[in-house]
Amino acid sequence: MTARWGAVLVHGPSMSPTLSAGDALVVRYGGRPTRAGDVVIARFRARPDLLVVKRAERPVDGGWLLRGDNDHGSDDSRVHGVADVLGRVILRYWPRPALIR
Repeated sequence: MTARWGAVLVHGPSMSPTLSAGDALVVRYGGRPTRAGDVVIARFRARPDLLVVKRAERPVDGGWLLRGDNDHGSDDSRVHGVADVLGRVILRYWPRPALIR
């Protein structure tokens, strides 16, 4: 399988302070979390219309529980339940390049 790469723009404060609104990310679609703590792109099964950037917390029911870094400004698996991971965030390229961990 060939990896697909893409770009995603962050909206909202849910991953602050790691990521901020306006940050542009490189995503490896089809890439799965290699460990808890990886930053991923996903869709909650309860909200398939919503594409989210969150931190993988733990695998469950063939998907993942996800959590935002900002406990006071994040709707994550505590609200929406299990998510299906679409890809793994590799790096932020705008406005300040950085590998994402």
